[in-house]
Amino acid sequence: MSAGAADDLIAESIAKVLVDGFNRHYRLFHESSALAKRRFEEARWQEVQQAVRDRIQFYDDRVRETTERLHREFHADDLSDAVWQQAKLQFIGLLTNHKQPELAETFFNSVFCQILHRTYFHNDFIFVRPAVSTEYIESDPPTYRCYYPNQAGFRASIRQVFLDFAWAREFEDLDRDVDFVLRGIGSQLGTIPAREANLQIQVLNSAFYRNKGAYVIGKAVNGAVEYPFAVPVLHSPDGKLYLDTVILDAWRIGVLFSLSRAYFMVDMEVPSGYVQFLRSIMPNKPRSELYTMLGLGKQGKTMFFRDLIFHLHHSADQFIVAPGIRGLVMLVFTLPSYPYVFKVIKDVFGSSKEVDHETVRRKYQLVKQVDRVGRMADTLEFSKVALPRSRFSQELIAELYKEVPSLIEEDGDDLIIKHLYIERRMEPLNLYLEKVEKAGRDDLVEEVVREYGNAIRELAIANIFPGDLLWKNFGVTRYGRVVFYDYDEIEYMTDCKFRRIPPPPNFEAEMSGEAWYSVSRMDVFPEEFETFLLVSDNIRDAFMRYHADLFDAGFWQNTQEQIRRGAMQDFFPYPDSLRFCNVFGGGQTV
Repeated sequence: MSAGAADDLIAESIAKVLVDGFNRHYRLFHESSALAKRRFEEARWQEVQQAVRDRIQFYDDRVRETTERLHREFHADDLSDAVWQQAKLQFIGLLTNHKQPELAETFFNSVFCQILHRTYFHNDFIFVRPAVSTEYIESDPPTYRCYYPNQAGFRASIRQVFLDFAWAREFEDLDRDVDFVLRGIGSQLGTIPAREANLQIQVLNSAFYRNKGAYVIGKAVNGAVEYPFAVPVLHSPDGKLYLDTVILDAWRIGVLFSLSRAYFMVDMEVPSGYVQFLRSIMPNKPRSELYTMLGLGKQGKTMFFRDLIFHLHHSADQFIVAPGIRGLVMLVFTLPSYPYVFKVIKDVFGSSKEVDHETVRRKYQLVKQVDRVGRMADTLEFSKVALPRSRFSQELIAELYKEVPSLIEEDGDDLIIKHLYIERRMEPLNLYLEKVEKAGRDDLVEEVVREYGNAIRELAIANIFPGDLLWKNFGVTRYGRVVFYDYDEIEYMTDCKFRRIPPPPNFEAEMSGEAWYSVSRMDVFPEEFETFLLVSDNIRDAFMRYHADLFDAGFWQNTQEQIRRGAMQDFFPYPDSLRFCNVFGGGQTV
């Protein structure tokens, strides 16, 4: 056998190993996601959260297994570039009738870069652009179901939508809830439009499971107009199902898919079909974020970076140091024309920080694994990112070489950043407060201070203590929601010890300027928060009106006790004012 023929056989075998590795990954991912229905039916809420954490690790485990197999069977480090190029072509051929070709291509990239340690989006052997189309991939069962109210009647069609999910629990009163849905549509739209000949209701085949809820997502098509909708299905106190509300605004449905919340579990054979449908009802939501919220974080990263490179080709502004107070742990920069920030861990931290690089990375990973309850920004983590050096301002270049020289490398016209995190950009809360106070907007000060306190409460209930509560570590989203985004000091609530400051033993101790009580690393004294939070009269008045108890160790101790008892509170990603129990005075309150 000639050398060329031997190389072709090796390339073909490598391609099959890579496809096998991906197929094993997606089979396990799919099985875990499909079990979400049973966990919901059986109210196994603790398992729901554990399954989300476990599923995050699936991808890296399969990449590692596949990489080890290629090393073991083919001595992958020693293969020529020609073999890898041929393996890629063979791999593409194996994806012709594949149900998840875009995910498989990303898997190929991940394994290849593990083996040859190439800059991730900066070589000729990976899928920089998709090679296999995801259009018109057939799914069994189909991605969405259709209902025809002109034939069956509108009420009967809506009722059937929920019955077809075949949950093993009965509904408390489905007829009542369908009536609420119809009344909700009428109140939100003002009037129910006349039926056109093409009227149909399209509903994604799988519910979207998260925490204690199952979300039914679809759209109604009537004439030339499409009406998106989402309906959360919850458990009543006696274990029966009920519909909590109907959400009709595309932007509110987009909030369900905010990266500040936990990922969904969805039973889907063809993920691209789900993403395509979701994009039709949320056209402003990037596909990268939709893939991420479906639990496919690596695909989300791939598509994010493709979008970024595309944007760089169609813009001319420069990366700059992000506005705001400089952090002690992270150097943050941004591209003004792109709605994200880029964060790199500094080589040397400020003297007041008692963490190391590995601890910071561990904290950021923790954020991906917990329920972020809409109050913590998710991050995309990248290694060996190549960006055009010419797009970096001179100030930023100087700052990078000053603060993170170990993470910077130059390669021709590119600047290589060896490790960074990327988050959605928000307005820092301290800058927002300065702006609205200067404008004399006492109403906005009160609103955002209340939001800030609510964020701290909800994180605490979700077993997260932010550690550093300074205003600069929180941001304000475009919807006015306050979100935490500085993670180097976060801890589990249950690992902290919340204490009251003991009274001084004598006057001299009180006046000495030194603490008269012992303090361990995990001790927290909520009374001290007041010193650095209440920085103006307006802020003080608003904070004390809504959140004075946050300065009392009792609030934190009581919250810890609830967590230890296994209590899981509900966090609704939509306003209480939309819930049927509040709108119509019926249904359940949870």
